[in-house]
Amino acid sequence: MAVFDLPLDELREYRSASTEPEDFDAFWAKTLQEAREHELDARFVPVDTPLTTVEVYDVTFAGFGGHPVKGWLTLPAGADGPLPLLVEFVGYGGGRGLPHEHLLWASTGRAHFVMDTRGQGSTWGGGGDTPDPVGGAPAYPGFMTRGIDAPENYYYRRVFTDAVRAVEAARSHPLTDASRTAVLGRSQGGGISLAVGGLVPDLVAVAPDVPFLCDFPRATTLTDRHPYREIGLYLKTHRGHTQDALRTLSYFDGVHFAARGRAPALFSTALEDETCPPSTVFAAFNAWAHDDKTIEVYEFNDHEGGGPYQEDVQMRWLRSYL
Repeated sequence: MAVFDLPLDELREYRSASTEPEDFDAFWAKTLQEAREHELDARFVPVDTPLTTVEVYDVTFAGFGGHPVKGWLTLPAGADGPLPLLVEFVGYGGGRGLPHEHLLWASTGRAHFVMDTRGQGSTWGGGGDTPDPVGGAPAYPGFMTRGIDAPENYYYRRVFTDAVRAVEAARSHPLTDASRTAVLGRSQGGGISLAVGGLVPDLVAVAPDVPFLCDFPRATTLTDRHPYREIGLYLKTHRGHTQDALRTLSYFDGVHFAARGRAPALFSTALEDETCPPSTVFAAFNAWAHDDKTIEVYEFNDHEGGGPYQEDVQMRWLRSYL
């Protein structure tokens, strides 16, 4: 697929038409307050692995509704002092996988926490271990329309809350430095990192890579590739519910979280990406509130984006912040 979205000079000026709900901040303040009524109860159990350069902990903490959420904490072997902390969120359909799938960031001398995504982990990678015990109204298969009837019921309300609690859990370990915490993720993980970047005020850096969950009004009408297409297929059956669905999605749009971003940010996009179209990524990038922001553009790539090249950019960029 050749370039299909706006020209690059127009992308750099593009602004989303997504309407921010008047009670956006109140909605999220109440959501997180309710989550914090449950004890975080972060537990770190050492894992016996064949790995010799890192130490791995199997983590369980209380997320949305007090539900148990899993993760891995990986530290450089022999670490004896508070380490800069990277919290990572994974792409759509994936889970935390297996410990040896997450060696890059601990190899840079940092603590690395990867959160399992509730209900996912059965599409690629080494799997997931966190169920989603909350039901919902009728939905199209997948996760994009679960609970789309109301913001209070929507699936990503639970996921974004889990993600904020994941940062709190990772920071509670004695070998992590809470004052030097960054978040990152690719695709869905990038969208989650945008949400956390807007909800956690004291991060030092945010790195959303080809982020998903941005600019829903444009994404749902521009691309027919999944996962965004799940929304269109739901509305194809549930005729007349478009405005209700867009209202729900507006509480979870990365553009609105970006407007609250208080940390330096490194974005990436690919101009042939039909899964997370570049205009939707630029919508969040252009809305990012902190002045220290940059975006890497991969002109001839699809949703793989920069791949290992972007990881190299991230490693070099993070040296200025962690």
